[in-house]
Amino acid sequence: MSPSGELLASISSALAVAFVFLACVELGDAAAAVSVYRLIQYDLAGAPLGSRAAVLNHHAAVLPLPAGADLSRSALVAPLLDLPLSFLREYLVEKKQLGGLLILLPTNQGDKDSADDKGQVKCVLTELEKLLVHEQVPYPVYFALDDDNFGNLLADIHKIASSGQPASATTGGYKLVVSSAEPRKVSSPTISNIQGWLPGLKGEGDSEQLPTIAIVANYDTFGAAPALSLGSDSNGSGVVALLEIARLFSRLYSNPKTRGKYNILFGLTSGGPYNYNGTSKWLRGFDQRVRESIDYAICLNSVGSWSNDLWMHVSKPPENPYIKQIFEEFSDVSKEMGVSVGIKHKKINVSNPRVAWEHEQFSRFRVTALTLSEMSTPPEFLESTGGLHDTRESTDVESVIRTVRLVSESLARHIYGLRGRNIDVFAENSSLAINPRYVRSWLDLLSRTPRVAPFLQKNDPFIAALKKELSEHTSDVHVQSDALEGMFTFYDTTKATLNVYQVASVTFDLLFLLVLGSYLIVLFCFLVISTRGVDDLINIFRRPPSRKLKGA
Repeated sequence: MSPSGELLASISSALAVAFVFLACVELGDAAAAVSVYRLIQYDLAGAPLGSRAAVLNHHAAVLPLPAGADLSRSALVAPLLDLPLSFLREYLVEKKQLGGLLILLPTNQGDKDSADDKGQVKCVLTELEKLLVHEQVPYPVYFALDDDNFGNLLADIHKIASSGQPASATTGGYKLVVSSAEPRKVSSPTISNIQGWLPGLKGEGDSEQLPTIAIVANYDTFGAAPALSLGSDSNGSGVVALLEIARLFSRLYSNPKTRGKYNILFGLTSGGPYNYNGTSKWLRGFDQRVRESIDYAICLNSVGSWSNDLWMHVSKPPENPYIKQIFEEFSDVSKEMGVSVGIKHKKINVSNPRVAWEHEQFSRFRVTALTLSEMSTPPEFLESTGGLHDTRESTDVESVIRTVRLVSESLARHIYGLRGRNIDVFAENSSLAINPRYVRSWLDLLSRTPRVAPFLQKNDPFIAALKKELSEHTSDVHVQSDALEGMFTFYDTTKATLNVYQVASVTFDLLFLLVLGSYLIVLFCFLVISTRGVDDLINIFRRPPSRKLKGA
C-alpha cells in the first residue's frame, strides 16, 4: 500500500470511529437534570418507615394507566393534584410493585392561585404526608417543583402512552435516573438549644433571687421531605415572634430606670417534633433554683396564620390562681386589640412519653407554663411540624405582629404592675414600636431554611445566626448541644439530582445499526479498491480452494 493510501485509510477509519462516538454521545445526553427531594427515611422504635430506597433507574410512566399495566419497572410521574391518594394507598396496603414515584409539587403562582386552589393543595399535601410518613415505602419516592420543563416532559410521555404501550426498552420513551449511594444512618444526631437572659433590676440590699418569666419557641421542623421542611408557620412564626419580643424588651431593660424586677429568659429549643426532647434536656440542665424561680413560661407555637382567635393551652385547671391571672392579663389586652384569646385545658399523663405541647415539658418539672397557638386542638404525632404545605405563602406577617403585641403588652403590664390601666407600652410610632421590617426579614429567612434537627449540625450556620441575633438583644447567650434521644433513627440522602434521558426504541437502534453497518461496508470496499484494486476486493470474498485441489 502506498503512503498516500495508508494516510487515506487512517483518516477514513478515524472519521468512522468519531461518527460512532458522536452518535453514542448524542443518544446518551440527558434531556434534563433537576433537583429532587427524597421522602424521609427513618426508623421508629425499630420499625422501618418512609422510603427505603434511593436509587432510581426506570422508564417514566404517567396516569391514567392502561388496564393491567405492570409498574414494577416504571417510575410514575404525577403532578400532586393528579395523583389519587386511593391509588397510592392501594399500592402501599396491597404491597404492589412500583419502580419509583416522582411527585411534582405546584410552585407558587402568587395572585394567580385562588384561595380555593391553595386550600385544596394544602389539604392534599397534608393527607399525602400523613400517608407517606407513617408507612413503609419499599421504592424510591421523590418530590420536585413543577415547571414548564416537566410540563413538556409530561406531554411527551402522554403521547407515547397514547399508543397503548407503556414506555420500555422496546418502545422507547423517557428514562428517569437518580444515581445515589445507599442511604446510611445519621450517626449521633444532635439537638441544640439556645438561651439568653435579660436580667432584672434588684433593689438595694435585696438578696433574694428575682422571679423569672420564660419565653420559649422550638425552631426545628419535620416533614415528608426534610430538604423541603421549611416550617414557615410551624414554627418559624414562633421563633420570629420570640426574637422581636427579645428586641423590644432589650430596649426597655437597657435603661435602669425602665428595667423591670423580673428576669426574662429566652429559649430557642430543638427536638420539638420528637416530644420536645430538647426542651426536656434544657430544663433538666438548669439548676433547681433557676427552675424554681420561673414564675411562668410562655411557649409560642404556630402563630403566623390567625386573624381573630388565638388559644392558650394549659395543663393546670383554668381555676388555678396563676393560670387565671395570666389568662385575665392576656384577655384584657386582646379585647383592646379587638381579638379573642380562648383557653384550653389538657391534663398531662406523666406515664405517657407523648407530649403534645411544649408547655407540658415544663409542667413535668412543676413549672407553670402555657402554649399560645392558633391551633385549637393538639396536633397528632409528627403532624403540624412544618411539612410540605407550610411555606411562606401560608404565613402572614400581620399575624406574627399581632402575637408580638399581645404577648409584649401583657408581659409589660405584669412586670410593671400596669394591669387595669390602658397604657400601650409598645405604642406605634414610638421608640418601642414593633418593627414590621424586622419581622418580615426573619420570617423570609426561616421560610427558606430547612430545619430538620437530625440534619442540622451543632455548628450549622443557621444555629450560629440564631445565637448571634439573640446575642444582639440579650446577655449570657450560649448553646447547649446534646444527643437526640428517643426511638428515632434517621437516614441521610435527602436531596439528589434527577437525570431525564430520552431513550430510542429498539426499532430505531436496529435501523441505526443497519445504516452504520452499510456505511462501514461501503467505506471498506472503497478503501480496498482505491489502494489495491477491484481484483483484490473480489479475492477477499472469493472462496479459497480446498487442500485437495491444491495438492493435485
